[in-house]
Amino acid sequence: MDDAMGGDQEMPEPDLEDIPDVVAEVNSEEITAEEFETAYEGQFMQMAQQSMMMGQEVDQDQLKQQVADTLIGTELLVQEAENRDLEASEEDIQNTLDELAEQSGLESGDELVNAIVEQGTPEEEVMNQVEMQVKIDKLIEEASGDIEVTDEEVEQQYEELVAQQEAMMEEQGGEAPEGSEIPELDEIRGDLEEQIRGQKESEATQELVEQLREEGDVTVNI
Repeated sequence: MDDAMGGDQEMPEPDLEDIPDVVAEVNSEEITAEEFETAYEGQFMQMAQQSMMMGQEVDQDQLKQQVADTLIGTELLVQEAENRDLEASEEDIQNTLDELAEQSGLESGDELVNAIVEQGTPEEEVMNQVEMQVKIDKLIEEASGDIEVTDEEVEQQYEELVAQQEAMMEEQGGEAPEGSEIPELDEIRGDLEEQIRGQKESEATQELVEQLREEGDVTVNI
């Protein structure tokens, strides 16, 4: 088999040489090399696996910029949430933990916390991170406002799914892979509405980050 198919390729290593001690400064708050490297290694592993399957190489310079931008965006949101004095109640924190646990296939938020602590993260740090996530979620809710999804948007999303399915069928010689048939619109309307709502929320978040970055003092050293 050709190496380009990824079968005989070795997993590439992340290039973390020459990472400055302070990767970026966001309104006087520092994003350290340690924070950057932790985030970069996780993203790199995902990208490397995908790239190997396609016989490509990871553009590490581009990925470094993307990871730096993501960390800067998160820090800007954290600072804005603090500036707005957004609250995170114990109930909010527990609900978020339970949701994260369910996504991870665990029984409860407490089980999730214990699992993370066992991996070496102090419980106080875990709870602080979840508390901040709750505040960021509330900030994004404020930024997004009341998101409305119209029937026209749902129908367009469905038509795009059908078009993708037809393109896949052409690649497969005219037959859809077993189990990949798209249900009728009414059967998946709720899922499509959630997808569109998520897209609009992401767009509103990105607009807020861009506004905060423009108004703030951000220096990137990478």
